[in-house]
Amino acid sequence: MVKVRQDAWSHEDDLLLAETVLRHIREGSTQLNAFEEVGDQLNRTAAACGFRWNAEVRQNYEKAIDLAKRQRKQRKQAEKHKLKGQTGLKTVQRKPTYASTNITSTNEEQPTIDSIIAQLQKLKSNDLKVNSQEVEKLKEENERLKGEKETLENELEKMHKEYQSLQEDYQTFISIMERARKMVVLDDDSSLSSPTFKMEKNGNLQQIAK
Repeated sequence: MVKVRQDAWSHEDDLLLAETVLRHIREGSTQLNAFEEVGDQLNRTAAACGFRWNAEVRQNYEKAIDLAKRQRKQRKQAEKHKLKGQTGLKTVQRKPTYASTNITSTNEEQPTIDSIIAQLQKLKSNDLKVNSQEVEKLKEENERLKGEKETLENELEKMHKEYQSLQEDYQTFISIMERARKMVVLDDDSSLSSPTFKMEKNGNLQQIAK
């Protein structure tokens, strides 16, 4: 199956990657095996998982890595004791020293696992706290932008009303000018059409031709 997933890594993906790598370290396996296992689960390539681990995730789990390495060392020492115990039992049937040593080593592993799990949970809690703070900042920024948007909308509305008022004043001015122009034309026409008369000696009025 071709792995083509290229979306962003989620917090759960990073946590799965960290837990898997730490488990492989504890068990004495390689990180490459861990990357391949995570890749199969997330439908990503082992190279993508390795890049994510080295570039983003590893720095958050330095203490957990050290604990896992110490646990791996303890496991190897426990296996050596177990092999020595099995060899001793073959030679001398009644010699319980190695068996008790093996039990003690196994019991010592459990607190280490618990400490790793506790640290992972603490890291997860810190991540959630950081995310919560980021959400609050985004909410504050959103409220600020909403306030600015409302102010700009009010100013735009005010400018729109002023523009409409200017338009009305301009139309009124144009109307007044048009009426004045018509009145001037009418006055000129009336002066041209009005007849002029003169009085003759006999008292009759005679129109003077223009």
